[in-house]
Amino acid sequence: MFKKLSAILISLFLLVNIYGCFALFAGGVVAGAGTAVWLSGKLIQQVDYPIDKTARTVREALSSSGFPLTYKEDLSKGFVQIRSYDKTKEKIWIDIFRTSGLSSQVQVRVGTFVSNKESAEKILRLILKDL
Repeated sequence: MFKKLSAILISLFLLVNIYGCFALFAGGVVAGAGTAVWLSGKLIQQVDYPIDKTARTVREALSSSGFPLTYKEDLSKGFVQIRSYDKTKEKIWIDIFRTSGLSSQVQVRVGTFVSNKESAEKILRLILKDL
């Protein structure tokens, strides 16, 4: 009985791990096609703009929509962090990574402990509209 239960649990564990890797692979393929991917509480989008233009657009989009910038940091021009909060005082994290000279990746997270996917989608749409 114990052997059967152990075999079932191990098989289930392996199946979940394989499925997770497949979902990550599929998400990467979809992200390359221009669709945002929800992964680990972040909405991730590949954009065909350099990191400096993307960061500038993010700052302008947040400011023009009434989101105050509470923190921004440029780290060696390969990574930009922008922090803000929305009208309900939920924290907004936006990380921008250089993926090549002409493209970058935008990651949006809204919420402190539990990420709010709907709010992240709204903010990403706001950013993409201005790009």
